[in-house]
Amino acid sequence: MSVAAADQPLYAIVSGAQPGMIDDVLRTMQQIDDLLADEDGLKWFNRLYMMVTKDVDFSPPPGGWEDTDWLLRLDVVFAGFYFRAVAGFLDGSGNTPSSWCALMEARHQPGIDRILFALAGMNAHINHDLALALLETDREMSLVPNDGSPQHVDYEAVNDLLNNVMPAALQMLAVGILGLAAQDTGKIGRVLAFWNICKARDLAWDFSNSLRDLSGAALTVVLAAQDQMTGVAGRAILRCV
Repeated sequence: MSVAAADQPLYAIVSGAQPGMIDDVLRTMQQIDDLLADEDGLKWFNRLYMMVTKDVDFSPPPGGWEDTDWLLRLDVVFAGFYFRAVAGFLDGSGNTPSSWCALMEARHQPGIDRILFALAGMNAHINHDLALALLETDREMSLVPNDGSPQHVDYEAVNDLLNNVMPAALQMLAVGILGLAAQDTGKIGRVLAFWNICKARDLAWDFSNSLRDLSGAALTVVLAAQDQMTGVAGRAILRCV
């Protein structure tokens, strides 16, 4: 396995020790943001992910979270899938999901709006990684949450927060810090109509439940099919006009 010289600083960040707390996750994301040039499409997924993580984790619903420990652990486990996917692509280890390859293969391609890179990453992370992160977190905490459980209530509350923060976060990516339209802001609504983050999260919850009783070849086949479909969706997002 070898990493291209230009990608060695990024690889050093994402292949380091896995995060143990949200502060570790945000620190790693900030290092990635500081490192990557504006022309690198991965920067814009990472920036969106960092913005949304800050908004959600530090803005609990009015009554607070039902199970803070579970939600924070899920966020840390979930972020770990992102860091490992990038590291696996960079070192050519051959186990990078197709859904992540869609973004990573196009990250230096000119002419793609930053909001499309951001949403292609969210597509890979939620449609591929989230169900697996749910299962891993539940195993760690010896839980099998059902609909209506404290964990599911928190999960749905995150959806409500995302509905509020996503459009504004994408707008910020499109116009830049100076408030000048650096990208096609009209594309935001068109892309969100094509790919809805809350619907994707709901499907990930249901998918994780369907995976609990699978093992062996059956599990491998189902995960491979899901990955391929997610990769197709990611490539479609990157071609969105």
